[in-house]
Amino acid sequence: MSKDPHPRLHSSTEVISGSYDPALSLGSARPAVFRSSTYVFPSPEAAERAFSVATGKSRAAQGESIPLIYARLNHPNAEILEDHLVPLEAGARAAAVFNSGMAAIMTALCTFAKPGEQLVYTVPLYGGTQHLIHQFLEPFGVKGVAVPAGEIEQLDHAIRGTPNLSVVLIETPANPTMRMTDIGRAAATAHSLARRPVVMVDNTFLGPTFQHPLLQDVDLLLYSATKYLSGFSDLLAGVALAADPELIGAMKARRIIFGNILPPDECWMLDGRLPTVSLRMNRASKNAQRIAEHLAKHPKVRRVHYPSLFDDPEQIRIRDKQCDFPGGLFSLDLIGGKTGAFDFLRHIQLTRNAVSLGGVESLACHPKTTTHSPLSPEEQQAAGITDGLVRVSVGIEDWRDLLADFEQALDKL
Repeated sequence: MSKDPHPRLHSSTEVISGSYDPALSLGSARPAVFRSSTYVFPSPEAAERAFSVATGKSRAAQGESIPLIYARLNHPNAEILEDHLVPLEAGARAAAVFNSGMAAIMTALCTFAKPGEQLVYTVPLYGGTQHLIHQFLEPFGVKGVAVPAGEIEQLDHAIRGTPNLSVVLIETPANPTMRMTDIGRAAATAHSLARRPVVMVDNTFLGPTFQHPLLQDVDLLLYSATKYLSGFSDLLAGVALAADPELIGAMKARRIIFGNILPPDECWMLDGRLPTVSLRMNRASKNAQRIAEHLAKHPKVRRVHYPSLFDDPEQIRIRDKQCDFPGGLFSLDLIGGKTGAFDFLRHIQLTRNAVSLGGVESLACHPKTTTHSPLSPEEQQAAGITDGLVRVSVGIEDWRDLLADFEQALDKL
């Protein structure tokens, strides 16, 4: 039996060597930065063809090279980055990059949800996404139907019973309670309908290393690439990935209108971080698990929300079904409510009191008064966002130093 002349590469190899041609950057081993707003056409016919494809009047043929037009539509660094993102995400065949995670979410929802239609979404949800649904989409005519994360029977019922359903949006694990939703079952329910809604998963917390929703028939993945994909808290970016290139093509058509493509310098920076995503996420996950399991025994901690500490059999089943490792995030529900949470944030020394997550440095915040403050008190209560809840994003420092810092802060409460 002859060997495959083009064997499939592992993602860690593909992201470095398999999808980049040095000839495109004058032979440089790594991509260069292409700072240009407009591109020269080789002929009038090529310009006509480029605009025909860009505006959706026709499709590019297999292997056809379409000239670049203008950096709001596309540019070399975006193409290089998108090519490198695809092998990182199991099951993906196409990607699109945006200038923030919210830009990716906004573009996805505006592409697939139209006025008069409805979307079902799980809660708790990132506060900015929920704010987008309430403050923009609902006045625009797209109604949102909220379902508690992890309540799969309620989610099934909502998917089957919501008329004019166009989108199912799942954030799992949920921010900031880490509650998980069975994405495979949700996708199966959605795909059983005569009119199939687009099933989207915000995969920022565990992807692309520990959770692979496209392998469970999810249609579209969304990322705040600001977080783990970048990993250094110094740029904003968003990503969408899909197994069906047509879904990404539809989003890129909206991206042209919105003008929210990721610029060349940020594409170049993010592209250089992709080979270390798995390394960083694995270190952060190991750190977080050690710390969370120690802090769960502390007398000042009412509860630690973390996948390895789940006690609900259904949550354990979902975790074991769809997650490889528990990840680098946990939330502490502290005795003393808001006062206890604020005092803890005041006393920590190594972990910074800041929003965001997924960086090499550890960060902690009080969701009720920061990331999830746009929610109403009723929404916060329903989501389990209490006065004493502190969300921690564990970095790649030595876990023993971080644990000692957390313990000394807790001891002062």
